Amino acid sequence: MNTGAANEGELMFANRIAIVISALMIIASVGAVVARPTIKAADEEPPISLEQMIPKEFGDWREEPQRFAQVVNPQTQELLDKLYSQILSRVYINKEGYRIMLSLAYGTNQRGSLQAHKPEVCYPAQGFTIDKQVTGQFTSPYGEVPVKRLSSHLGVRYEPVTYWFTVGDKAIESGTQKRLVELRFGLTGRIPDGLLYRVSSVDRDESRAFTMQDDFTTQLLNAVGPADRRRLSGLGVT
Repeated sequence: MNTGAANEGELMFANRIAIVISALMIIASVGAVVARPTIKAADEEPPISLEQMIPKEFGDWREEPQRFAQVVNPQTQELLDKLYSQILSRVYINKEGYRIMLSLAYGTNQRGSLQAHKPEVCYPAQGFTIDKQVTGQFTSPYGEVPVKRLSSHLGVRYEPVTYWFTVGDKAIESGTQKRLVELRFGLTGRIPDGLLYRVSSVDRDESRAFTMQDDFTTQLLNAVGPADRRRLSGLGVT
């Protein structure tokens, strides 16, 4: 019997077991950190103020009192205050009289709360029918942002919608990407913030509506500084 070979095999097996145990311990440690992040990433940056960040006049657009077009927002103020750190809703008009409705929802703790503000959820809650929804890309001078575009209507009011989510420093396309960003932040014990950017317009011509919404968004991103542009869209992140 070759006892040397047997001992060598046992040693190799023991080493493999040790490696597996070590790997499981590392994974468990990482999981513990990710599961219990304690620091809000938003606290590490200058405070965000949507009211100050978003200019009331830029490019061809200026704010108009909300009397002609009501921004869809079905939640009560009490619930909004619970879900989000800040909400900004405005109506803008250009020199041709075209109106864009802007809605921003920002939360310092982005672990699911912003999902309740998704247009697919809040528009039907207001009685709208979602006729179509597609994913796409918004192209700007600063890069591309993954967006979702909806076609909705309530009676004779047709309202195309464009929106995106950011989690931390990135615009996300899916729940999987959201979770990956959360894990990346969680590895350092941090909780990511998040923002929903939404624009819509009352327009039966959805092609024109989406073109105008993209024009509005491009001019808005042009009007803010790099830091605010990153927080709005994730663009400018290397």
